[in-house]
Amino acid sequence: MSLLTVGLDLTVLNVAVPTLAVDLGATTTQLQWFGNAYTLALAALLLPAGLLGDRFGPKKLLLGALAVFGLASLWCAYAGSPGELIAARVVLGAGAAFLIPLSLSLLNILFPPEERAKALTTWVLATFVGIPLGPLLGGWLLDHFAWGSVFLINVPLTAVGVVAVLFLVPLTRGSGRGGIDYPGIALSAAGLVALTYGFVHAGEHGWTDPVTYGLVALGAVLLAVFCWTQTRVAAPLTDLALFREPRFVWGAVLATVASFALMGLLFVLPQLFQAVQGADALQTGVRLLPLIGGMLISAKIAERLVTAFGVRVVVTGGFVLLAAGLGWGSTTSAASGYGLTIGWETVIGLGTGCTLPPLMSMAMGALTEGRSGAGSALIQVLRQVGGTIGVAVLGTVLNGVYRDGVDVQGLPAPVAAAVRGSASAAVAVAGKLHLPGLAESARAAFTDGMAATLWVCAGLGVAGALLAVVVLPGRAVAAAQPRESEHDVVAG
Repeated sequence: MSLLTVGLDLTVLNVAVPTLAVDLGATTTQLQWFGNAYTLALAALLLPAGLLGDRFGPKKLLLGALAVFGLASLWCAYAGSPGELIAARVVLGAGAAFLIPLSLSLLNILFPPEERAKALTTWVLATFVGIPLGPLLGGWLLDHFAWGSVFLINVPLTAVGVVAVLFLVPLTRGSGRGGIDYPGIALSAAGLVALTYGFVHAGEHGWTDPVTYGLVALGAVLLAVFCWTQTRVAAPLTDLALFREPRFVWGAVLATVASFALMGLLFVLPQLFQAVQGADALQTGVRLLPLIGGMLISAKIAERLVTAFGVRVVVTGGFVLLAAGLGWGSTTSAASGYGLTIGWETVIGLGTGCTLPPLMSMAMGALTEGRSGAGSALIQVLRQVGGTIGVAVLGTVLNGVYRDGVDVQGLPAPVAAAVRGSASAAVAVAGKLHLPGLAESARAAFTDGMAATLWVCAGLGVAGALLAVVVLPGRAVAAAQPRESEHDVVAG
């Protein structure tokens, strides 16, 4: 139940982006932060959450995390400004950061060894089910209720989770041993915040702005210092020795590349459907089904394909499909109908399903029993950071092309600023002022920006395919490893 809410909140906000742009007067940069605030808090706190769970026991912290998540959902639902919603999303992400590693650690307590593989499969499924449910449920709620309802659905789910954990999960003692690396927690969190904010700031002020490259440089330096200190403290926050294991490194790196492209795509698609193609919120959720359906279908068969052909062949093919679908999507214009979108959405979904699950399995299969907790948390951190930076960088590309292309001549300065803020706001302004030419200009500028964004993603897909050919193991390694490594993961 707790993981279902986490998955929902990764995607439910995507369909509400155009609505929030109008109702809260949010700019493109603020729209990015609605998603980034959640994913960044999630990524920054995953490692300390796992450490604290080991020290103090998972049950009490899990109850606290569920309570924080439910209260933060209420705050999100009734936020009255973009800044308030961003702050509430930070708290929501903090709650989610504890739910993921703590729920995973409980599998070893609740299930005997012969049932842990099935339990792990259910755990992974719970994280994926929320992703397709988010757009569909969010779209239906937005068509019938205010936008705050997309957060209120978390409240009953977390309430059920609290009751279930309270009565069904045994109370276990933590290790109580070892110190807590507070400087490491501060350095990693500060570095991630500075780095991501630097990318987002570039979308608003450009890459030549001193604050932009100052923040990016600061984030890089803080993260470098964090890595240096982890080799010199008695109780490090994470085990950097994992980066000496090639299967872990390349599985995590390539999974991050795929997450980078996918999160950027999920940022632009709802705006295409609503601002350009005129779909409402529920229709937007339905129109995401080809992407989600392609992912679920290919993920289902990817395991068999890896057994038959090896991880290198399957992942390389997945990246090729991903790049082809993204390149196809870049041909979409303001006059294109949804029929064209169905095709390239499906191809991208098929490619994603053939890349992420095998790569995650390979990375986790490289973990020994004593390092499975730290390693799985580190994989999740890399994926979350990749997705967050993906939204920031690709949003910068989209924002720059759109603002250069939309025609604001003759408009008063406040109106022109609103029009240049987002395509959804521009279409709304054009409707109120009865300016069909403005709406047409905004739609054309948006699809131009989306095309540039998708070409960047396609380039990442090509790079991923080339890297997979060079660094991934062949058939023999892939076929021999899964059963042993699966036991290692759940045993940890």
